[in-house]
Amino acid sequence: MPIKAQELECLEGRIGLITLDSPATLNALSGDMIDAAQTTLDRWADDDRIALVALQGAGSRAFCAGGDIRQLYDAMTSTDESVPAADFFAREYRLDYTLHRFPKPVIGIGHGVIMGGGLGLLSGCRYRLITPDVTMAMPEIAIGLFPDVGASWFLNRLPGRLGLFMGLTGCRLNASDAIRVGLADMVVRPEEQTSLLERLQNERWTGESAADDNRLFRLLNQLDGVDYRSLGSGELANHEQAIARLGAGDDLAAIVDRLISADINSDWWESAVHNLRTGCPVSMWLVWHQLKRAQQMPLKDVFRMELAMAAECTRRPDLAEGIRARMVDKDHNPRWSFNTLQEVPEEVIDAHFHPEWDDETDPMTLG
Repeated sequence: MPIKAQELECLEGRIGLITLDSPATLNALSGDMIDAAQTTLDRWADDDRIALVALQGAGSRAFCAGGDIRQLYDAMTSTDESVPAADFFAREYRLDYTLHRFPKPVIGIGHGVIMGGGLGLLSGCRYRLITPDVTMAMPEIAIGLFPDVGASWFLNRLPGRLGLFMGLTGCRLNASDAIRVGLADMVVRPEEQTSLLERLQNERWTGESAADDNRLFRLLNQLDGVDYRSLGSGELANHEQAIARLGAGDDLAAIVDRLISADINSDWWESAVHNLRTGCPVSMWLVWHQLKRAQQMPLKDVFRMELAMAAECTRRPDLAEGIRARMVDKDHNPRWSFNTLQEVPEEVIDAHFHPEWDDETDPMTLG
C-alpha cells in the first residue's frame, strides 16, 4: 500500500493516523497514494469513533517532496487519452481541499523535505508541526508549472511580497523561516513524534469536534517544543528588506529584472535567483496572476482556478518539457516555449484562467 492507515485506540475514541509510505521517492504523491488517502479520510469523516487525524511521512528524509511528476510526465506523453493528465491534479486538489475542510482536527507532522504537494498537504492541516531539519519550497517554476495545491491561498497570506518571491524563485525555507512567516505552527524534536501520539492516546476524546479541538490545542501548547529562535536566523529574515524593495510595484518584468540584477552576496540568494533566471517565463506570469486573482477568492474557488490552470499546463508544451529536462533526461536545459517574459502573449496566460466547472460538475469536489 502507498500509505499506512492506522486507527490508534485512546482511553476513549480513536486517532486516525495516515503515513505516506514511499520513502524511496521521498513520499512523492502518486495517484495511488492520493486515492488511498482520500478514501481513508472519507471513511474517517463519517466514523464517530475517529476523533482526530494525524498525517506524517515515512522514512528519515522527507514528509513529502511533492507530486510524482514522473508519473505525470508519463500520462502527458502517453498515447492513451482515456485518463487525461489533468485528472491527477483534480484528485490531488480534492485531497488538499478535504484536509482544509475536514470536520475533525487534523495534525500534520512534517519533517525533512516538504515541497510542492507536500506543502499543500501540510497547509491543509489544522495544526502544522515541523521538525528542525525541515526544508520547504514551492519549486514549480523550474518545471513549467506554477505554485499549486492551494498556494494561491497560503502564499497570499505571507507578509509583503514573500509569497511572490517564493513562487518566482522556488527559494528554500528552513524551520525558522517557516515558523516566522506562518507556514508552520510549532517546531518539535523528531523523537517527540512518537511520544506525541502516545500522549494523545492517553486522552479521552468525546467525538465532539469543538471540544476535542480545544483539548488538542491545550495539549499541543503543553509540549516542550523547540524555540524557533534557537535554530538560527532564517534566510528570508536575512533578505526580507531586499525582497520587499526589489519586489515592489505592479510591473512584473521590472521586478524580475531587479531580482536578477541585484548585487547580493549570498549563496541562498544566488540559488533562488538562478531558479528565476532559468525558470519558465509562462510560469512567472502564472504566479503573478494567480496571486492577484486569488486575493478575494474563497478557498473552493482558489482550487477551482488552480485546476483550470493545471489543466491548461498539461495541454501546453512547457510542463512536459520541464519535467523532461529535470527528471527524465536530466540535462537541466529546458527549452521553454518562450524565452522571455516579454515574448509571452496575453492570450496564452488568459487561457489558463477559465474554469469550466460549477458546484455540480467540479471534479475536484465530487466524490
